[in-house]
Amino acid sequence: MQADRGSGEPYNSYVICTSPRSGSTLLCSLLAATGIAGDPKSYFHEPVVESWAAELSLPPERKGDGRDYLRAVVQAAITEGTSGTGLFGLRLQRHSFDFFMAQLALLHPAPVRELDRLRAAFGQTCFIHLTRVDKLEQAVSRVKAEQTGLWHVAPDGTELERLKAHRDPTYDGAAIRRHYEEMLAMDRQWLDWFDREGIRPLRLTYDELSADPRAALGRVLRGLGLNEDAASGVAVGVRKLSDGINRAWIERFQAEQRGT
Repeated sequence: MQADRGSGEPYNSYVICTSPRSGSTLLCSLLAATGIAGDPKSYFHEPVVESWAAELSLPPERKGDGRDYLRAVVQAAITEGTSGTGLFGLRLQRHSFDFFMAQLALLHPAPVRELDRLRAAFGQTCFIHLTRVDKLEQAVSRVKAEQTGLWHVAPDGTELERLKAHRDPTYDGAAIRRHYEEMLAMDRQWLDWFDREGIRPLRLTYDELSADPRAALGRVLRGLGLNEDAASGVAVGVRKLSDGINRAWIERFQAEQRGT
């Protein structure tokens, strides 16, 4: 798991390049808990600048603000995502990537390469590719979370993120297939972008992260040029939601694909 630092200069920022249900919430919480790696979040999640501003508690855009307003939103994200540590952390889901880059092009039109636009905005940047190898598990996790409304829980079972009222999950093979194909496409899009921009990302898998969170965190810190010992005292604040329902859905989906 190595990243290309390019110029050899210390990193000013890092971008977690990922897709839903890949363990990014756990990784973000671990990095923030070290106190030396910023506070990575999806600051540019929805493809709407006004949503970015609202999440950052900024006032609505005034008529005529335009590019100055966008610049203020991005700066607010950098301030919050750096959290006084000197290192800006950002989680970037693939579905919001194109809109995000289009906004950076408005602020930094001169660079032709997207990598150069990112560096113009955030300085020397490390890219972390967090992926989930088993796309069927990932798709099932996504469908179940969408149905139940529950996305993340703490180790003691306390709900950390619920997006809607609970309803019991129901098997939906078509939805699983759709998300399976989406997850495959997102990974291909990230890999194609890394190749096109000449980026060697720091690679991490969901399995590595969930099997030993602190060890995975230590490797990421080392890749960022930080003290990996900071990982040893960090509490793991997110628990896996996978259970018998996930396993049953996976087995049923696989049986359906075999025609049995």
